[in-house]
Amino acid sequence: MPMQYDFRKYHYKSINAATDEERAAINQELKDMYGSLPDTEKEEFNRQLQVFLAKEMGRLKSDYESVKGGLGDN
Repeated sequence: MPMQYDFRKYHYKSINAATDEERAAINQELKDMYGSLPDTEKEEFNRQLQVFLAKEMGRLKSDYESVKGGLGDN
């Protein structure tokens, strides 16, 4: 069974980062994790990351449309 990566944890850490430097350090953590993986696991990491990003973008789009729609009713 492939390892499950907790991209949400990094996403929330990045959202709550106080500075660009802190955000860059969080991104570097992910890059370092990816770099430490065996080549056989990198494909699964990328697949899970793409799934997470697609879901997150879909959620953001839905939230945006809800807000936009609510503003149009005023």
